[in-house]
Amino acid sequence: MLKFSVLGLLACLVMSQPAAAQDVDLLSRDGSIAISGTFLSFDGEFYRVDTDLGVLTVDGSGVRCEGPGCPDLDGYYAQVRMSGDAQGTRTLLPALVTAFAMRNGYAVATSTPELGLTSMILTDADNDLTVGEFLLSDTSSSEGFADLVAENTDIVLSLRKVAPSEMVLAFDAGVGDLSDPLRARVVALDALIPVVSRSNRIERLSLADLAGIFTGKITNWLEIGGGDAPVVPHLMRDDLREGSEFRRMILGRGVEVPEGVVQLHDRYDGLVAAVEQDPYAIGLGRMSEGGAVKAVGLSGACGFEAEAMPSDIKTEDYPLTRPVFLYTPARRLPVLAREFLAFVRSPAAQIVVARTDFVDQGVDELSFRDQGRRFANAITNAGEEVSLKDLQDVTDTLQGAKRLTLGFRFEGGSTTLDAQSRSNVHLLAELLEAGVFEGQSLTFAGFSDGQGAAAVNKTLSKRRAETVLRAVRQALGEAYEPEHMQMAAEGYGEAMPLACDDIGWGRSLNRRVEVWVRDQR
Repeated sequence: MLKFSVLGLLACLVMSQPAAAQDVDLLSRDGSIAISGTFLSFDGEFYRVDTDLGVLTVDGSGVRCEGPGCPDLDGYYAQVRMSGDAQGTRTLLPALVTAFAMRNGYAVATSTPELGLTSMILTDADNDLTVGEFLLSDTSSSEGFADLVAENTDIVLSLRKVAPSEMVLAFDAGVGDLSDPLRARVVALDALIPVVSRSNRIERLSLADLAGIFTGKITNWLEIGGGDAPVVPHLMRDDLREGSEFRRMILGRGVEVPEGVVQLHDRYDGLVAAVEQDPYAIGLGRMSEGGAVKAVGLSGACGFEAEAMPSDIKTEDYPLTRPVFLYTPARRLPVLAREFLAFVRSPAAQIVVARTDFVDQGVDELSFRDQGRRFANAITNAGEEVSLKDLQDVTDTLQGAKRLTLGFRFEGGSTTLDAQSRSNVHLLAELLEAGVFEGQSLTFAGFSDGQGAAAVNKTLSKRRAETVLRAVRQALGEAYEPEHMQMAAEGYGEAMPLACDDIGWGRSLNRRVEVWVRDQR
């Protein structure tokens, strides 16, 4: 019902203003209170109206709507608009919407009313009732955020974090604080991959090489082990935005791409075509899109090598992993949208993601033997402060256990879990609550970089492991039963590096918490 105690004063103030032509009037049942304004939306339960006092949300059960802007309630059904990354809106979202519909017993009719727009209408066939419509707009991460600010979409699919400038615009437009973790959820994973023409003989590059290429410091393939030919870099325009993995992991803070150095593209197929046709070209590709180009692996001076494998993307061991976000505004969404958002975080949704070209967040187990390359790298690059006993402690604890493909990392310079890790907390809690690891013990193994004293790093790594363990327990809530869930936190400091410690991105990979499971002893 209409909350008169909250809205009464607002309504009186609105009524005291001179009459003006407005789209709608929301009248209380007895007609004593009215709210006039421009109709924005109706979600089946609540009206949103832009008034002289700002945007108001009004419970539709307590009012009647009059005016040319009023929706037709007889034929009403919820409409959920989603805009963002082109590949995601073409493949990932349709797959998730279809699975959501089937899970609820709805039929789906898909059409393309115009170029770049897909309509998916859900119907309850048994009751001959249209339940709702999902409208998917094939744009980009940047255009998705612009649509959100302009109230042209309800959900944004983005392959990067929201940029600071976009956060300011969204906040000023009343969308809310998009930096709030509640405003974003990770629905899938992707990765940036250096790509070259298939005729190019380059097999591996370091992130430092890539930084040199995209800032114009490396201009000839001869400088990085290739032939004597000019380097022609290509990049998606959206990767230049603040919040992108390209800026965070390759360019670095405060570094800009000089004008004219890089050829920019708005569409991924254009980037792939340019790289494919030019033997001297290099671009940043995406695992989700591939193309007729050759993927280049990553390497480091200390012997570190990485390939964009699904397991390494899930654990964030691949440095150019990029979460796929769904951003939502700080306003009430239709019930259909809220139910869909709850579904995409479920294990069932991750099974659907696994059938697309994106990487799912489903939890796999890696045997101790699968970690052979990591252990060899740890022994080879052990510093003076890492003793044989330190390495033996790690192997004694983890031998015979299996590593889960969900890892935990922290925002730079803080103990705050990053976006993918926050998502992993909820995934692990759901699995624990479902009894997936019943009869097993979980060890949260913390590791650090090699900066500073080894003893201090060992203490810090255990604190990080304890932070993750507490977060999982908190997510479990009342479902946490210590007698059925053996969980412990251990810290191993700098004993097991994943990457080179002499550069920032390598240190960020080494600061992590892993989860290992074994049968209870």
